[in-house]
Amino acid sequence: MNISGSLGVWRQSLIRLLGVGMMGVVGVTEAAAEKVEGVEKGMPSVCFPYESGQPPGVATAIDRLVGAVLKERGIVSARPCSDEVFIRRVFLDVIGTLPTQREVVYFINSDDPEKRARLIDVLLARDEFVDYWTLKWCDLLRVKSEFPVNLWPNGVQAYHRWIRDAVKENRRYDVFARQLLTSSGSNFREPAVNFYRAVQGTEPEAIAEMVALTFMGVRTERWSENNRKELAAFFSRVAYKKTVEWKEEIIYLAPESTGSLMAVFPDRKRVTIAAGDDPRKVFADWLITKDNPWFTRSIANRVWYWLMGRGIIHEPDDIRPDNPVSNPALLAYLQGELVESGYDLKHLFRLILNSRTYQQSCISRSDDKYAAAYFACYTMRRLDAEVLVDALNGFGNTQEKYWSPIPEPFTFIPEDKRTITLSDGSITSQFLEMFGRPSRDKGYESERGTNPTEFQRLYMLNSTEMHTRIWRSPALQKIIAQSGKDRKATIRRVYLTLLSRRPTDGEMAIALAHFSGSARKAGVRGAVQDLAWALLNTKEFLYKH
Repeated sequence: MNISGSLGVWRQSLIRLLGVGMMGVVGVTEAAAEKVEGVEKGMPSVCFPYESGQPPGVATAIDRLVGAVLKERGIVSARPCSDEVFIRRVFLDVIGTLPTQREVVYFINSDDPEKRARLIDVLLARDEFVDYWTLKWCDLLRVKSEFPVNLWPNGVQAYHRWIRDAVKENRRYDVFARQLLTSSGSNFREPAVNFYRAVQGTEPEAIAEMVALTFMGVRTERWSENNRKELAAFFSRVAYKKTVEWKEEIIYLAPESTGSLMAVFPDRKRVTIAAGDDPRKVFADWLITKDNPWFTRSIANRVWYWLMGRGIIHEPDDIRPDNPVSNPALLAYLQGELVESGYDLKHLFRLILNSRTYQQSCISRSDDKYAAAYFACYTMRRLDAEVLVDALNGFGNTQEKYWSPIPEPFTFIPEDKRTITLSDGSITSQFLEMFGRPSRDKGYESERGTNPTEFQRLYMLNSTEMHTRIWRSPALQKIIAQSGKDRKATIRRVYLTLLSRRPTDGEMAIALAHFSGSARKAGVRGAVQDLAWALLNTKEFLYKH
């Protein structure tokens, strides 16, 4: 990393003027935060270009349930987000990919009143949706070759393909969970059995802890020792056997367990499991029913967390009696919709994405310290490490350099392969480590690091990699060629490419002044690179907002 102070005087000046940096605000600087009147008479002023002056769309059941709690607590909800904010947000949340300049212009210029709903449907059908949500499920299911879990590369590849197929076909969530819980066979030939290998230990207590976290959103270390043993009984007959094939392992029901088994479900109901019966199937039959809240509550809450940045029960994998539900009626509604839809997770995605609650601005209008917990605004959060590096590499036409403790050829990654498509959590890079990619050791959502660090700031501001991306960027070269001598067009295209919006009048004035000064020194190309460098370091680029 080059930290020798390569930023020129003009570039430093531009950064100061734009108020950029990871410690700054969303990008709403004094120049950018221009107030314009709403298009409807009587509409309040909005913060351009982040809020919309248009009246919000028709309220959904989600909005009514969220609104009821906000009204009860005297919290004012945020205004609707602008089209520019929406298209960037929904692309990142749904497919982990930035929209292209062309997609942004087409969307914001469309007068179709249903364009947001149509865009949501299009994104849910794209291949990138499959890639991104396979990545999310691989985080949860701890898909990595070694240390501390032991899937090994062959098992990882089989497991990853199985998960990806499930996401692609939108497999019913109850079927998906049952297949994992009751799987048996070779980890190379029956991919779902890797669920039982991606555990730090083969003892029943370790398996039970993993099952509770994954499908119930519960951390059993908070339970009493007796309750942990009762849950572990359902996995006491899981056995592991090596084969002559290197690293292959068979997961099976231990035949030596010939007696009946007494077990207790987490809801305190007792059951006698006959000799020869698989206790895992008995547990799955109890868990995966429409009347059992443990199962639907966990996944409904997790999907809400994934899209909204905060769970109705927060953290989403720490559900317990003393961790309050911020909106019980909302969570119950989502659980009911999941069951009624046939455990269709995409149905939950559509419900949430089409709601006013999701489509509101991240700019809060309430001073209440609990406003975010009751979803009075969209929750800002930094881009996932994989999404961010893909965006930077796409902009700069560069490739990531990966490494792994697993010997070659397993770390060979084609140059055109995006990071969100990586199957193995053991394959990593300096960037991924620095920007908080999860270790996949435990499957906690909190394993993903989202807090900015000094190393991240130095990397974005002054690293050789960033310099290379900006200096060689085909996107910037194309912008310069397309715009010719039209500096306003050049600046607009840079903003559309990086921030998915046009610059405000104030931002345009700052950039034009910089271009006029820079033209006498580094030329238009240098001014464009300075502007790109400054925008890449804004929170508006680095964060979902």
